[in-house]
Amino acid sequence: MHFAAANAGGVVVNDFHLDRAEAVAEEIRAMGGKALAVQADITDLAAVTDMVARATAEFGRIDILVNNAGNAGPVADPADTKPFWETGPEDWQKWVGTNFFGVLNACKAVVPGMMERKYGRIVTVISDAGRVGEPHLAVYSGAKAAAAGFMRALAKAVGRGGVTANCVALSSIRTPGIAGYLTSEEAVTKMLKSYVIRRLGEPDDAANMILFLGSDAASWITGQVYPVNGGYAITP
Repeated sequence: MHFAAANAGGVVVNDFHLDRAEAVAEEIRAMGGKALAVQADITDLAAVTDMVARATAEFGRIDILVNNAGNAGPVADPADTKPFWETGPEDWQKWVGTNFFGVLNACKAVVPGMMERKYGRIVTVISDAGRVGEPHLAVYSGAKAAAAGFMRALAKAVGRGGVTANCVALSSIRTPGIAGYLTSEEAVTKMLKSYVIRRLGEPDDAANMILFLGSDAASWITGQVYPVNGGYAITP
């Protein structure tokens, strides 16, 4: 929605569930923008490659990639927060697949076109868990840290081709994904004790930074991680 409001030539909305992608695309069309809804599992390179082909056919090229899929994929499981030593490879794969391999797949699909045109902006949404670690989300923390390391390396590889690659590290953003943790005022108060700015993040807080890094205003910024976290973790 932010990119559409900033006059993006077209926005491709991908989701594991097509009806959700189409709902967002319809909102964009209602405000006068152009949008394409696509269903693709980002852990599947063939599906991502097909998504990029459809997007290119619709809009001519891809200038900006936002890697925004996260958590453990399309289905949440209460067991996902078990201690690491009580989990196994079958548990790890969904975290690594969504948060790391998904980034690899999307970048592999779009970077060749960006390099050919000598222009591109890649923004990967990670988590403060990837910067400071979360004890109940050890594999998730590792996968987000891996995505950040990959983006730093990619930035060095594609910079001479006019392509930038940066990360936005988020803490708790008020979305349906954390609704289960906000069931009482007491729970919210306890959570906010960890934040210098005593409120949860809003989707706009994240979108503002992503939009900036996707724009020409950030043309001399690459290989960086920008925390948008209300002061949850303040590190060099």
